[in-house]
Amino acid sequence: MKLKINSHSAFTLAEVLITLGIIGVVAALTIPVIISRNQSKSLEAGLKKGASVISQALLSYENDNGEPIKSDISVAGQQLGDKIIKYFKVVTDCGYSYSSDSNLKGCVPFVQGDSADKSSTLYKTLNGSKVIDLTFFDDRQFILADGSMIFLENNVWERTYISIDVNGYIKGPNRLGQDLFMFQLDTNGRLIPMGAEGTDYYSENDEYCSKTSTNEMNGAGCTYKALGDTKYFSSF
Repeated sequence: MKLKINSHSAFTLAEVLITLGIIGVVAALTIPVIISRNQSKSLEAGLKKGASVISQALLSYENDNGEPIKSDISVAGQQLGDKIIKYFKVVTDCGYSYSSDSNLKGCVPFVQGDSADKSSTLYKTLNGSKVIDLTFFDDRQFILADGSMIFLENNVWERTYISIDVNGYIKGPNRLGQDLFMFQLDTNGRLIPMGAEGTDYYSENDEYCSKTSTNEMNGAGCTYKALGDTKYFSSF
């Protein structure tokens, strides 16, 4: 009696290499998309959390003091940080950031003129075409326990901004309107997403939130859109 032996044909080396090549091409096409999608979701979640954290801090201040912080002369210039810092979970208080004072460096120094220290070039506009002016981010800076970073602008001209880098200045993309977002306090103490009608960076033609705008503060007006448009983050 003869035994039947099943014979199996093996893949040739060429077939294996072709298969690996196809897998490599597919991976090269899909992995960047997956990474980008994950980053977008992370930034979106970070903004929503950051907005909540800032709102809760201001509410806690109001509960303790009987009135909200308002964008008026009731809060002296550069004193906003002292009033609200205890209502955040701060791990690093960077202090103030002025290029005119060598002792006030901050975590992200505001560099003016032709200084050799170009740390202020860390942040760019929404489309990356220009370096943003850090004038509105230098009145106090502190890093929170989750790695996000708060920037304050509080001056005598009744302008009060609270901004947040949702993943911290160490991580990118470090662009206004992508991971750095601005909010504005009004004279009644309401926290308003920058870009909403009535805020300083509202524009009917999207001058402050456009992929093509060359405005030096392009991205400043994106907070309102980023919080309200579910497709905002996936557009990058």
